[in-house]
Amino acid sequence: QVKPVESGGGLVQAGGSLRLSCAASARTFSGYTMGWFRQALEKEREFVAAISSSGGRYYSDSVKGRFTIARDNAKNTVYLQLNSLKPEDTAVYYCATRTRPYAVQDPANYAYWGQGTQVTVSS
Repeated sequence: QVKPVESGGGLVQAGGSLRLSCAASARTFSGYTMGWFRQALEKEREFVAAISSSGGRYYSDSVKGRFTIARDNAKNTVYLQLNSLKPEDTAVYYCATRTRPYAVQDPANYAYWGQGTQVTVSS
């Protein structure tokens, strides 16, 4: 298995919470920065959050203070805690491995994308 597997999405009311998980293989996880992106219908894929192998965290302005990224290196898993959800957070959420040492927010610098998990926030 090379591609990660995301889980934890679902339907939630505005103001609610979800916890997403991304289980990756050791080969594409250990020592790498892992990122979460999302893509809403008819929109481009956008950066959400990333975490380096040493725990450094990066967030987009739109989710800062509401979402928290974490990783468990023993389980090759990265998590995204989504709090205070808004309808505009509705999207398919993907995780991926940063394989190029350039802008952490640019999806072009990532590989090994999963199938994604749908998050739908109702108003």
